[in-house]
Formats: sequence, structure tokens, C-alpha cells
Amino acid sequence: MFDYSVMPIKKQDTYDWILNIHYAKRLPTICFAFGLFKDKKIKGISTFGKPASNSLCIGILGKEYSSKVYELNRLVVEEGLEKNVLSYFVSQSLKLLKRLKKPLCLVSYADSGLGHHGYIYQATNWIYTGCTKERTDIQVPEGKHSRHYDKNIDYSLNRKIRTAKFRYVYFIGMKPQIKEMKKELKYPIIPYPKGDNKRYEINKKAIIQEVLW
Repeated sequence: MFDYSVMPIKKQDTYDWILNIHYAKRLPTICFAFGLFKDKKIKGISTFGKPASNSLCIGILGKEYSSKVYELNRLVVEEGLEKNVLSYFVSQSLKLLKRLKKPLCLVSYADSGLGHHGYIYQATNWIYTGCTKERTDIQVPEGKHSRHYDKNIDYSLNRKIRTAKFRYVYFIGMKPQIKEMKKELKYPIIPYPKGDNKRYEINKKAIIQEVLW
């Protein structure tokens, strides 16, 4: 499709995209990473890893299956790509991930505070399971996650709202495995949310890397 290809990449190859292009500007746990390529140049990245909170994994699929829960935690592509390239990238990333590890229950989020509804997940047949609650987090410097802040420093007065997020899940595995995980899903399956999407401003381009083959 469109002369694009998707292939595994080293997690280090995602850092520039995540730290300079993605709105969170923070490195997540990366267990698997894939690149979108055209003319031997990388045009986007997707990364998958264990969620930072094990209670989140238990909350989605229960304690017995919590080790199967991974997150699509970063998805970044170059501006101006052709229509449907993003959905192609996601679907191909999922196919490659299935070859590397299964069964899996993937979770990913669309941030309502940024005007996102998760249309890419809807286009690639993820299951919508509702919206998280808005909360506040301790805001710490240098892009670190609030779970990793220095316990010797009082950041209690520096808090930031974590907006509600649309939560999607996707099952990877053989049909019996998927059927069993769906039975253990702790959230209801509900209709997709709709609304107008907004785009966040990108103020830096990633370093365009070439792959040699």
C-alpha cells in the first residue's frame, strides 16, 4: 500500500519521535517497536510495552490474565501522509506483534483533553470499553512520570489535571485464546464515541533515519 512497509526497529530508534514529536514527550516502557518506512526512510513509529501500573492490568483482565495485558503506548507518524496510511501502519504493527508474542490483550487510550476520540482504533477494529475518570497528578520536571518523582522533594503543590481518556482494547491470539480473554474482560463493550477531532501542534520534525537492506 502506497509503497510503504512496516518492520521491527530498535527501541532507540523511537526516542527522537517520542521525545520531540509526541505530545507527552516522555519515554514509556518499550518492549516492542515498529517503524513505518517509505523509500528506506522512517515515516513513523509505534511502540508497545507493559503499562506502568499492574493494577491497571488487573482492572482490565483480572489477576490471572494481568501478565497478558500490554499497551500500545506511542503512535507517531510524519505529517501529511496519504489517506489510510495510519490505519495500515497500525494493522501491520498488530500483525507483526502477533508473530512475536501471543496471546495478548492490548490497551490504548485517546485523550479527550486533546480532542481525540480514537478513530484510528475504531478503523482497526479495537473494542471500546468506556472512558477513564479525570484526575490530578503530581507534575515533576524533566518529563518524568509522577510515579518516578524524587520522594525527598515536595511536589504536592505542583499538580496537573489528567484528562479523561477513551479506553480501547484489542485481543491477539488464536480464536480460543481470544474467546477466553473476552470472557475475562472487566469492562463492558460499548458503542464507539464520536465527535470532532482536534490536532496538536508539532513544533519539531523527527530525524529521518534510513534503513539499509
